[in-house]
Amino acid sequence: MKTESTAEGAASAAAMQPVVQDVITLPRKQAAQGRANIVGLTREQLRAALVDIGTPENQAKMRAAQLWQWLYHWGVRDFAAMTNLSKSYRALLAEHFAIRLPEIVSRQVSADGTRKYLLRIDGGHEVESVYIPEESRGTLCISSQVGCTLTCSFCHTGTQKLVRNLTAAEIVGQVMVARDDLGEWPVPGQPKNETRLISNVVLMGMGEPLYNFENVRDAMKVVMDGEGISLSRRRITLSTSGVVPEIARTAEEIGCLLAVSFHATTDAVRDKLVPINKRWNIKALLGALRDYPRLSNSERITFEYVMLKGVNDSDEDARRLVKLIAGIPAKINLIPFNEWPGAPYERSDWARIEAFADIVYKAGYASPIRTPRGEDIMAACGQLKSATERARKSRAEIAAEAGH
Repeated sequence: MKTESTAEGAASAAAMQPVVQDVITLPRKQAAQGRANIVGLTREQLRAALVDIGTPENQAKMRAAQLWQWLYHWGVRDFAAMTNLSKSYRALLAEHFAIRLPEIVSRQVSADGTRKYLLRIDGGHEVESVYIPEESRGTLCISSQVGCTLTCSFCHTGTQKLVRNLTAAEIVGQVMVARDDLGEWPVPGQPKNETRLISNVVLMGMGEPLYNFENVRDAMKVVMDGEGISLSRRRITLSTSGVVPEIARTAEEIGCLLAVSFHATTDAVRDKLVPINKRWNIKALLGALRDYPRLSNSERITFEYVMLKGVNDSDEDARRLVKLIAGIPAKINLIPFNEWPGAPYERSDWARIEAFADIVYKAGYASPIRTPRGEDIMAACGQLKSATERARKSRAEIAAEAGH
């Protein structure tokens, strides 16, 4: 049993620890008879892995480039099909490595064309990805964690416990699985189709990406590489609830566009909606955001603002919002709340949303109102939840947790 002084010392030591997600990620057993999965390795990691199995140093960079093209340009999953490699080298690769992607457990298609994938990953855990087709682009929303630690009171995913971080392979794998389903890999010998079905990737699914920084960074290096999946950093948006110490690092090491789950204009309201605000409040968050466009060479930051009836949707809130973000190149995405069973909030009336948007627009900021998508399959913002987690909390339980 701990003594009081021991407990105080432990608490003091804990306070000095670096910022991490509030869970221990347990190591997972290697699957596929001990063969390492090469999906999700960066170029340098792949080169090093090839050297480790006996590839001569002076050939390793070239072999890594050949493998990279097969994996991420052609979408090939079988070493035997990699015909510009010798048979003996293909056998060596198959002996030591595997090419593993998440497994599709279920696939739902909404009336509006939105596709939601429930994917099984190592350990039997499940995560969700959503593909949203639009006239001018196709956006894939991917997850970075199993569950979430942030417990945002309006978010359906926040009703789950955080289980673990996704690996880089599991993050990249979501993109590859969706490309499989959409038939988007090019076919050797056929004219290249320049239309990108997945033209944009957003890290807005399950989890807080900045609590899984290294794996997210490495996965995005794979996705952005020009000789593979080849999405530019301006086609990738990372959404954070405000992990302030990692924001500058995101600018420098990933450089993608940034979206912030803002949702409130006072600390009192944001503390309830986005509890991470109790650790890094609005002032601290905005301080970090002011440097992001310069550090990342991004044009602007997107502020996401879910419209909750009688909570954060007044004219006063709108005026306070534009005053808070003054001086930050920004766009404000207004998101009609997607109600779910047991939700403690209601969607703002459409007239109220439009009045809010008008104030923001007249202050000089783009303020598009996001069209709800995939509501019939619960694929909309904040609703990602695995089929294995169907137990609903009562409205009263969720309202109590939200401070109502």
